Amino acid sequence: MLRFKTIFLTLIISSCAYLNAVAQRTEILLDEGWKFSKGSFPTAAEPNFNDKAWETVSVPHDWAISGPFDKEIDKQITAITQNGEKVASEKTGRTGALPYIGEGWYRKNLNLPILKPNQKVLLQIDGAMSEPRVYLNGKLVGQWNYGYNYFYIDITNDLKSNGNQLAIHLNNKPKSSRWYPGAGLYRNVHLIIKDEKSVDQWGITVTTPIAKKEFAKVNIKTKITGNNVRLVTQILDQSGKQIAIDTAKSFFGNEADQNIPISNPNLWSPEAPYLYTSVSSVYDGNVLKDVVKTRFGVREISYQANKGFSLNGQVRKFKGVCLHHDLGPLGTAINTAALRRQLTILKEMGCDAIRSSHNMPSPEQLELCDEMGFMFLAESFDEWAKAKVENGYHLYFDTDAEKDIVNLVKATKNHPCIVMWSSGNEVPDQFGAEGVKRAKWLQEIFHREDPTRPVTVGMDQVKATMQSGFGALLDVPGLNYRVHLYNDAYTAFPQGFILGSETASTVSSRGIYKFPVVKGFDKQYEDFQSSSYDMEYCSWSNLPDDDFVMQDDKPWVIGEFVWTGFDYLGEPTPYDTSWPSRSSYFGISDLAGLPKDRYYLYKSRWNKTEATLHILPHWNWEGREGQTTPVFVYTSYDSAELFLNGKSLGIRKKDKSSPQNRYRLMWMDVKYEPGTLKVVALDSNGKPVKEAQVKTAGKPAKIILTADRNEITADGKDLSYVTVSVVDKNGNICPTATDQLNFEVTGAGKFKAVCNGDATSLESFEMPTMKLFSGKLVVTIISDKKGGKIQLNVKGKSLTSGLIEIVSTK
Repeated sequence: MLRFKTIFLTLIISSCAYLNAVAQRTEILLDEGWKFSKGSFPTAAEPNFNDKAWETVSVPHDWAISGPFDKEIDKQITAITQNGEKVASEKTGRTGALPYIGEGWYRKNLNLPILKPNQKVLLQIDGAMSEPRVYLNGKLVGQWNYGYNYFYIDITNDLKSNGNQLAIHLNNKPKSSRWYPGAGLYRNVHLIIKDEKSVDQWGITVTTPIAKKEFAKVNIKTKITGNNVRLVTQILDQSGKQIAIDTAKSFFGNEADQNIPISNPNLWSPEAPYLYTSVSSVYDGNVLKDVVKTRFGVREISYQANKGFSLNGQVRKFKGVCLHHDLGPLGTAINTAALRRQLTILKEMGCDAIRSSHNMPSPEQLELCDEMGFMFLAESFDEWAKAKVENGYHLYFDTDAEKDIVNLVKATKNHPCIVMWSSGNEVPDQFGAEGVKRAKWLQEIFHREDPTRPVTVGMDQVKATMQSGFGALLDVPGLNYRVHLYNDAYTAFPQGFILGSETASTVSSRGIYKFPVVKGFDKQYEDFQSSSYDMEYCSWSNLPDDDFVMQDDKPWVIGEFVWTGFDYLGEPTPYDTSWPSRSSYFGISDLAGLPKDRYYLYKSRWNKTEATLHILPHWNWEGREGQTTPVFVYTSYDSAELFLNGKSLGIRKKDKSSPQNRYRLMWMDVKYEPGTLKVVALDSNGKPVKEAQVKTAGKPAKIILTADRNEITADGKDLSYVTVSVVDKNGNICPTATDQLNFEVTGAGKFKAVCNGDATSLESFEMPTMKLFSGKLVVTIISDKKGGKIQLNVKGKSLTSGLIEIVSTK
């Protein structure tokens, strides 16, 4: 009997191996071998068009990030109503001052495998900026308008047996954005080859209507093209082991509906982001026609009046940040390593949620949030029918909004990280009955496509939405700033909770400190920088501490999404009328990804697994001897003692006398003298438990290099970010150094980009030279496909060079 089982098992394994070998679905990433040129070429769609002189590029690609920065690019004369402006003024750098405007063409030869009878070929584009028009062999085969959305085209009937030519035309209009939108095929392009009898593209919907520690019900709806097929669905755990299998009993139309139980499931959460995989296999008789794998998480979300948001039965508040889609010096061209670095930095801060602002997120970002444990607020539009910018989304709203939402939901609905949708951000339609109708219409589309998640809108016109009923109809009322109206909104809206959908908008420049230190809004200085004492904000926003009070004292406030996690290209408030200034100051980390002081303020509240103790400012203040130089400490401890050159300057303890005193320790009357500034954190018994210090540095002497990853993958895409610092002869960081440095990369990789985090810098990200800003900058290295050792050598005048080795492995 035992021998029979062994033989039978062997036959099953052999049969499965054969069936998988003839499975029809193939996905090809169209990343290399593209020809690109910017400009208008009326015949560029034709297969015989001569593109030999065009640039050869890989996709994802952002044609504008190479620069140069130019004040005249997309200069807008406007009054920004979201900022309360009444009079129009010249806005420079609002969209990054990079050359994204204009037409661009991409062309590629499609070298397809030999197609079998009854196969279909789909072309999927994850994002193209903007208005993509897709041509195959000279024929227009598909188009879209919204540059942030995903779409696919069935190109089967337009393919030739060989020699196919794909061409994509893009058009970026001036005055089409409020930030740097990027340009080009900035997300991935895929070819999907599959049998006619197969799972529809985006045709699988996985939900977990029951998600308890003891038991989960996994509901899988699968849309299939083709008659007389059999659907077998397996569920695999994170190690790849099968834990459940089910054959669909019946089809309703072209859809199978399966309920599959899991005992003692691992529940998905930011703290334990466990992922399962469903494997959907379509058979025609005994012939395997299609296999689709779908990752999902078992989790339960709930939003309840006076209780707030719950994940897996546990009430919690969102510790979130907003992110624009650019990756700093890489521009908008999507890169998984760059995204992972961003999320790693945020995770270490204690962040557990992301809001895509104000656009549809990339598949790669959602996959990483699934894996790393970030809840996600997936946003759709920055405009509805009423305009913010002359050539914005309002041009397409009436014709495209529904299909854009449908594609967003269908393409991303299986990501467990997504816990909420947003149909808009600060739309001018918040006023009046028409806006209420639009909000209701959009929300109902989301509900139709996905009944499992709620919908919000980021509202800045809170009084108007209280009067019109706009805010009352939303599943989740989201308030952008307006903390002084939280109580009124809570009383006026029936939901019983409020979300801080956009908070703070505090501005700062890493390592820059201004005196005297006083709270204030819209402050401007001759150097076009903002103070990193974190006491400056905008006329329409507030300091982080004001949001902390609401989060801590109001159980009906369900969390916040801080504007923003990282600085981004464009929107250089409060210097949007000043030049040079071409990127934001809102970030908790700067454009290079280097944490500002504010990072540690949030970490002291959000990171519950690691103690925080951070002291500011730096202690190099030649010329300020004897002058008042306040010292702030951001810490998870309640009290600390400050010492200057060994002398105690007293103990400070957090209290509720003001929002700042509640969350920061501040010594406002410190007189500067060179030396060592040290802080000692005290526990509840007054005993020392941790210390931190800053020292007055001497002249810059040596370059120090530190990589975020010393080993990367040799795939031609993986990145290592190397932080470059300068120290004095004793090894002390030189916080004011501005030396010009040069970079050389040799071996199995190449120089990709450099950034110093200075919003006023006009140096190219792609040239191997740049000045330090506040003593630091970051060099990005990209691997080749050969593998081996990569060396980065950094040099500066009168400085000992820095050298670091990165290993690239296959």
